[in-house]
Amino acid sequence: MSSIPVGRPSYAAVLRIPHARRTFAAALLGRLSYGVVPLSVMLAVTRATGSYAVAGTVMALFGGTSVFLSPARAALTDRHGPRRALIPMVVAYAALLGLLTVLLGRPGAASPLTLGAVTAAAGACTPPLGPTMRAVWGRLAPDRDLLQRAYSLDGVAEELLFVSGPLLVGVLVGFAPPTAGIVLGTALIVVGTVGFVSSPAVRDTRSQDGPARHRSGGRPILLGLRRPVTAAAGVGLALGAVDLLVVAFTGRQGYGGDSVAWVLAALSAGSAVGGLLNGAVTWRAPAGRRLPLLTAGLGLALLGAALVPDLVTLALAATVAGFFVSPAITTAYLIADESAAPDTRVRAGAWVNTAVNAGGTAGTSAAGVLAGALPTGWCFAATGGVVLLTALTTLTVTVTVAGPDRTGTA
Repeated sequence: MSSIPVGRPSYAAVLRIPHARRTFAAALLGRLSYGVVPLSVMLAVTRATGSYAVAGTVMALFGGTSVFLSPARAALTDRHGPRRALIPMVVAYAALLGLLTVLLGRPGAASPLTLGAVTAAAGACTPPLGPTMRAVWGRLAPDRDLLQRAYSLDGVAEELLFVSGPLLVGVLVGFAPPTAGIVLGTALIVVGTVGFVSSPAVRDTRSQDGPARHRSGGRPILLGLRRPVTAAAGVGLALGAVDLLVVAFTGRQGYGGDSVAWVLAALSAGSAVGGLLNGAVTWRAPAGRRLPLLTAGLGLALLGAALVPDLVTLALAATVAGFFVSPAITTAYLIADESAAPDTRVRAGAWVNTAVNAGGTAGTSAAGVLAGALPTGWCFAATGGVVLLTALTTLTVTVTVAGPDRTGTA
């Protein structure tokens, strides 16, 4: 184990691992697309159709196929390796996003059904750069303390991408249509994926991960994951709902489309700051006790957002809400990792990631329906209430952890 104190993690030590900087940089470049494409598609669909409900449904289809087909894409990556799996995925993904750009470039030219079908197909082909990068971290940093620092660095960097992504979209929509953001996001994920799979750290992933899959029978072990998965789903639901509710709020208040990007950037910035502070503190309370408190903090912040009168106040409320996002998700990953058997830790983390994405899909869909019938303040309040109920659930659920002497209750 590393001799570096956990309370003062060294991110520089992570980046000094051979091939880590090159691999990580390429993965981040591709993952920047995740912060650019969804918002661009949402704005483009809203502009083309004039309906928040259609935009919410289209985004739910996009996220739904991406989430629910994630195990299938992960299985392909495990079976054939990142090179053989990710390249065909990114080619299909880019082609479908190109078709969507053409359809949205002419308002009224495509029906909502057609837009939904194309976005659903695109979501099904989304390259899983995040889960694959986390699997690579597990091979690059076998030391437990160093691996935790790598995950922390990965999480904070991802939050910064969700600051940069909306800001890029905000700049683009100031002088170009939202479809320009779709084009940019497509280029980012193509270049990033090609750079990622060409790294020496990625080339032999399949051969080294194969024995672990064989020992676990080729399927994830879900014992002990109920609390982290439930909390992650609640956080994801909040994020998905906020994305659309911010669009609705700015539209009804008469703000420009670039205002959406600044509010969502404030949310991600708060999350990045919270993640850095969470990693820098030596916590006395175990992760199982922190998780419901962090989730409840997010719910309370969203209840506060229901009372905001203007864009500046909404951005401040989003920053406060974001302060709990990254710590809650990181804590969920830690609990999942500690609960899993040694050869199922990557897949345990993947279930948390899937829960976040599934919650985001449900949140976007529900927010689209609510925003068409209720004031945005009531929509924020409803979202905060659901997250508080999620926190209560994580507090009362009994945890059964796989392995000897690893059973506990809340």
